[in-house]
Amino acid sequence: MKAFLTGMVFLIFVGVIASLGFLLFPLLLLIAFILRLVLSIAILVFFIWLAGKLILFLSKK
Repeated sequence: MKAFLTGMVFLIFVGVIASLGFLLFPLLLLIAFILRLVLSIAILVFFIWLAGKLILFLSKK
């Protein structure tokens, strides 16, 4: 009986963890979208800055 209860508790625990992971999936998608947006903006700002530095460097010559 002790082994049965241990197995049942383990299966319930695994089910709860799997359910939480399934419910958190939309949050993970949102975080991935926001991260992609932030990285895209950061790369865009970096290349604008780099183009400005190149233009200033070429204009000094």
